[in-house]
Amino acid sequence: MDIFKEINNLDDEYLIIGVSAGPDSMALMHMLQQNANKKLVCTHINHNVRKESNEEAEFLKRYCRENNIIFECLKIESYKENNFENEARNKRYNFYKEILNKYHSHTLLLAHHGDDLIETILMKIIRGSNIQGYAGIKAYSYLEDYIIIRPLLNLTKEDLIEYNKKNNIKYYIDASNDDITYTRNRLRKKILPLLKEEDKNIHQKFIKYSETLQEYYNFVKDEAKKKMKNMVTDNCIDINIFKSENKLIQKHIIFNILSNIYNNESNIIKNEHIDSILNIISNDKPNLSINLPNNYVAIKEYDKLSFTQKEEKELYKSLFNNTIKIDNIIIDKIDKIDTDGNDVCRINSNKIKLPLYIRNRKKGDYIEVLGLDGKKKVKDIFIEKKIPLTNRKSYPLLVDADNKILWIPFLKKSKYIVKKDGIYDIILYSYKESEEKNERQKEN
Repeated sequence: MDIFKEINNLDDEYLIIGVSAGPDSMALMHMLQQNANKKLVCTHINHNVRKESNEEAEFLKRYCRENNIIFECLKIESYKENNFENEARNKRYNFYKEILNKYHSHTLLLAHHGDDLIETILMKIIRGSNIQGYAGIKAYSYLEDYIIIRPLLNLTKEDLIEYNKKNNIKYYIDASNDDITYTRNRLRKKILPLLKEEDKNIHQKFIKYSETLQEYYNFVKDEAKKKMKNMVTDNCIDINIFKSENKLIQKHIIFNILSNIYNNESNIIKNEHIDSILNIISNDKPNLSINLPNNYVAIKEYDKLSFTQKEEKELYKSLFNNTIKIDNIIIDKIDKIDTDGNDVCRINSNKIKLPLYIRNRKKGDYIEVLGLDGKKKVKDIFIEKKIPLTNRKSYPLLVDADNKILWIPFLKKSKYIVKKDGIYDIILYSYKESEEKNERQKEN
């Protein structure tokens, strides 16, 4: 096979092989023994969930010893997540990476074959995915610091069993592969045979489909990356520029950002996520957000769209003494100032109940606005003043001991705040951390 010539031209001294002891991986390991001029490392994960698991690990250990192959095994004692398949996959690939680092190798070989490709594509279509996901399994997957090569995609399961029989290779069958409660097994048992009745080499058609889709994906992805230079900074999209682009480019810009966030784990990103992000971008509302997998969130704030990990901000309430800093807003108690804007707050302590506190907004909060015969929701003030959604949960409010909102720094004063020509005994002054104090205005 030509692919083994390519493998032999790699710089790596060691090849890391993922081996389960099943017919596919045993065939791959034997082919590499026969065709590769490298040192082989058999990497086995004993998932410890079947009674045969220990027997299979011992069999592989003996096989490797007899065939001068390095054997590395991880036995998983327990699982913590509810999603067994997801946790098992994460443990498996973490172990692969550990072994790659141990042997200073950049090449991992896996035994996926043509039938696996068909099953994967069908599963992606059934469950929904993205253009990269619909392409299924690739012969070469380039990750950050290593490559995954799958040399067997041109072969079927039947081909590999025949190869094992011809070469007298022992292997184990996982009985759970017959359990049709799993989607992949139902496809394998019921749909795949029907497809092969139509064409015994149907896997070659699926390979062509996969390669074609991947070519289109790579072209559009590269075009999107070029466009991103003018509109994306630190995973933040300039919506005005973004809206001028073709919708396919828009989708790929979002997909590229999500791929970067999720480290190219295409099984995480679904079309529904991309469509939801496009929907909030096109929505007339200036501030919107949607939740994404793994505690991430996409946030639209006027003409910007950003992606960030969600931080649940707790309610806080702090006693105010002489100074306090919340995010980048600093509030100081001062003796004198000449101005009377929304950055200054004058209080007559006889008209309110001390002590003073700084807290963040709670649902339903309102302020009795100075000069307005009535009250206004704090949420509405934030919207009017275009306070970004990400800043609203922690934005500081000054309240008295009765929890009356006295002042929203920079934004609004309540009817309890005194003008500079009135009677007061407390002056508070707010400024941004990035700004310098105006010493000509303020004397402490």
